[in-house]
Amino acid sequence: MSLHTAQHTSSETLADATDLTRDWLIAGAAVIVALLALYAVFIDDGSLVSATGSYLHEFTHDGRHLLGAPCH
Repeated sequence: MSLHTAQHTSSETLADATDLTRDWLIAGAAVIVALLALYAVFIDDGSLVSATGSYLHEFTHDGRHLLGAPCH
């Protein structure tokens, strides 16, 4: 019975590190977008989204009611 060990080359290690960095950047961007969405729906009270028009304001306002957040 022989033991077989895989040898990692430097290019494979670099590719793994690049993939891991990309995954963390995507996850970080998703967290930032989610926090901005939560801020807009729960805390903002319309001042952030009012500049974009009434459609986005009404969407976030209805989202507050849907999620049970007090708004008025």
